[in-house]
Amino acid sequence: MIIDNIPVEQTLESVRRQLDEEKNLSPALRASLELLLTLTTLLLNRLGLNSRNSSKPPSTDPNRKKAGKNGNNNTPGAQKGHTGHHLELVDDPDHVEWLPVDRATLPTDGIFRCIGYERRQVFDIHISRVVTEYRAEILADAREQRVVAPFPDHVKVKTQYAAGVKIHSVYMSLFQLLPYQRIEEHFADQFGLPLSAGSLYNFNKEVYEMLAPFEDWAKRELSRALLLHADETGINIGGKRKWLHVLCSATLTLLMPHDKRGGEAIAAMGVLPGYTRTLVHDHWKPYYQLLCYHALCNAHHLRELERAWEQDQQQWAKQVQELLLEINKAVDEAGGVLNSTQAEAFRERYRQLLKAGQIECPPPDESQRKSGQRGRLKRSKSRNLLERLIQFEADVLRFMVELDVPFTNNQGERDLRMSKVQQKISGCFRSELGARIFARIRSYLSTCQKNGVSSEQALRLLYEGRWPDFMGMPPE
Repeated sequence: MIIDNIPVEQTLESVRRQLDEEKNLSPALRASLELLLTLTTLLLNRLGLNSRNSSKPPSTDPNRKKAGKNGNNNTPGAQKGHTGHHLELVDDPDHVEWLPVDRATLPTDGIFRCIGYERRQVFDIHISRVVTEYRAEILADAREQRVVAPFPDHVKVKTQYAAGVKIHSVYMSLFQLLPYQRIEEHFADQFGLPLSAGSLYNFNKEVYEMLAPFEDWAKRELSRALLLHADETGINIGGKRKWLHVLCSATLTLLMPHDKRGGEAIAAMGVLPGYTRTLVHDHWKPYYQLLCYHALCNAHHLRELERAWEQDQQQWAKQVQELLLEINKAVDEAGGVLNSTQAEAFRERYRQLLKAGQIECPPPDESQRKSGQRGRLKRSKSRNLLERLIQFEADVLRFMVELDVPFTNNQGERDLRMSKVQQKISGCFRSELGARIFARIRSYLSTCQKNGVSSEQALRLLYEGRWPDFMGMPPE
């Protein structure tokens, strides 16, 4: 890294060598200087990091400017030639208002007869409370023996909320991610219904319990999938750092909170330990304990290569970044996979660039090893990245030779993204059960969306004791 034309890393290394050579320093002073050097190194590593060269979100970028989706300076909205979307006349309107011609305005010298009508329709919505009262007839004989008609099975108490209220509540809470207080206000303002936070929580918990068979089904289906995406993100449960894990495909989503990030959580999900197909991930090391094929997220590689170029001036990093983008474009143009000749040509170029990187970014000098020091000498971030790209070449480039393997792990990241929105809105989960409720219901709604079933329809099917058709499961 160079700041104001000062090669910072070389300067720090020179200071460290001088510190090692100075034999007359007291232990306390030496420890203090080493601590200062360590803190300086850590702070410098953070300097200049942004969403383009690290995993930091775009919201943390200083002086962030919103980038346009294209560079053609088009105005917002549909562009010229777009067919657009508009309301269509419906054949079964709810209300019809007949507008007769005022006969008094007609000429008196003619005879007019009705030959039809011209149609125009106005679309509106009516938000209202619907109360259904069940009146069970009571009969009594001469001895005042009473017989009362039975109520339907779902009518259990004097007053209760129907399925429609629960569906709307769960939809707003766990799909639209509104806080309980705002949902309470919505029901009070729009429907005149006095819902409490306790009732909202109970509705969510009820759906969570109904979805236990779905979670078992999702695990079975994921274990048979040809390709899976895996990712994890930090969440806050009761003020403590926990992790939300995702396993997903183009048609399935399974979320699970856990105290750990690594192998213990992977085993707890119950899918990956016996999985033998292809897993796309971000090179989190515990995944490499699994006996399956691996494909690495190149979006992460592009950001790390950007950092190596911007902060360490590594020419090889910029060239490898450009090559990966070139390969991705070639794969898209070829329909998703390259032939063996094209793939081998790109692979050779990839190896040559990393070979040049070995010269530009060499490993640490073993002669600098201190007396009694064991293990692997510390590498720079750029050197670590270079060694990783060399060692895991097949997993980095798997996307160009296997049709179903994508260039990035964006599917996994998209399925986790709404959990970050929830954390921004509500701050944290209050309990482990609350996090599990969120994860299971979001898994179900996400899976339904991927299969063309709306969230409202998916929740209504649950209360009708049915599963979506794509699950192929009999009604309960």
